[in-house]
Amino acid sequence: MHYLFTSESVSEGHPDKVADQISDAILDNMLAQDPAAHVACETLCTTGQVVIAGEVSCKGWVDIQIIARKTIAEIGYTKAEYKFEAESCGILAALHGQSQDINMGVSRATEEEQGAGDQGMMFGYATDETDNYMPLTLDLAHTLVYTLARIRKEGKQMTYLRPDSKSQVTIEYDEQNRPVRIDTIVLSTQHDEGVTPEQIKRDIISILLPRVAKRDSRYGHLLELFLEDKNAKLLVNPTGNFVIGGPHGDTGLTGRKIIVDTYGGRGAHGGGAFSGKDPSKVDRSAAYAARWIAKHLVAAGVAHEALVQVSYAIGVAEPVSLYVNTFGTAQVALSDAEIAKKVGELFDLRPAAIIRDLKLTQPMYEETARYGHMGRTNEVVTKTFIDSDDHEYTREVELFTWEKLDRLSIVKDAFGL
Repeated sequence: MHYLFTSESVSEGHPDKVADQISDAILDNMLAQDPAAHVACETLCTTGQVVIAGEVSCKGWVDIQIIARKTIAEIGYTKAEYKFEAESCGILAALHGQSQDINMGVSRATEEEQGAGDQGMMFGYATDETDNYMPLTLDLAHTLVYTLARIRKEGKQMTYLRPDSKSQVTIEYDEQNRPVRIDTIVLSTQHDEGVTPEQIKRDIISILLPRVAKRDSRYGHLLELFLEDKNAKLLVNPTGNFVIGGPHGDTGLTGRKIIVDTYGGRGAHGGGAFSGKDPSKVDRSAAYAARWIAKHLVAAGVAHEALVQVSYAIGVAEPVSLYVNTFGTAQVALSDAEIAKKVGELFDLRPAAIIRDLKLTQPMYEETARYGHMGRTNEVVTKTFIDSDDHEYTREVELFTWEKLDRLSIVKDAFGL
């Protein structure tokens, strides 16, 4: 029997994502000066106000106000009428030193013995229903709000757009779990006064959806069929008005969009947020490693779908457990437990090894704080940072290293593929 599955995404202007980006921009600037920095940075943003709190251990010094205002301006909150604006909002910083009780559990005499920064379980997931091994519902939801933001920043079309927006995509799957049609798309976007939902919907149909369909062959044909399907539903700004938005409309908090950040409700989530945390926190680094492993299993042909769980005890280097679930899609004559045993032999999941293998001490995190941490493009970019004298400088950074398939031949050999 066919079934429906739904995922959502939010734009970089969503208040929770504003908070995530500020936290990760601060983290990046600290790591740029001190790759061994320990950072736990939380941000709250509301009408005309940003509050930044947390615990840090960093040899460098960063100007929190400058970094926060720069991040807010790049998102697009640059007008007083938004009631949250980069140059005029108040910024309160309440960062203090890291707990020595936590630090003694993480730091060790040798790097390899570095303990996990906290207890907990982390999940990684991959599926072959898209080229980037992500659930199609989430991939399309991300692309819709990402493309809408590009249109807004270009300033040539849909000039009434404001930074805050959300998307939701419902796809119909067949008995073999293959996507066959888009059933519903919900798009809510903040806009200037005097713009009707009907006008926005016309522009979504004539400007946004064709651009998304052209951009990516993975779902272009499904979008074309969606526009022709009389039973499909396109809901645009269903409340009728979305002028008040961003942190003025809703308070934003770091770490409140963990499902958007990962797999859109597919697979599982251990509950730990990512943004504002340095890689000694396994909430972040082990979740990236689990995605790295799951993607390798699917790309190598071990299974069509894979969920990987790894768990830790605070201060202990070796994982407490490692679990793999292929949901009955395994293409090798091994049980999921036997697959997990091989994975444990192929991938070193001690925190220090994860940080080393995925190059996680780079200042690579602000880009993860918008449009998802998984399924992104691994690339080397030039980034700009602010030093302790408030001067800008640049350096090359490799992004999304957990999306690389750098051990594909090793995995294939191990599983006889």
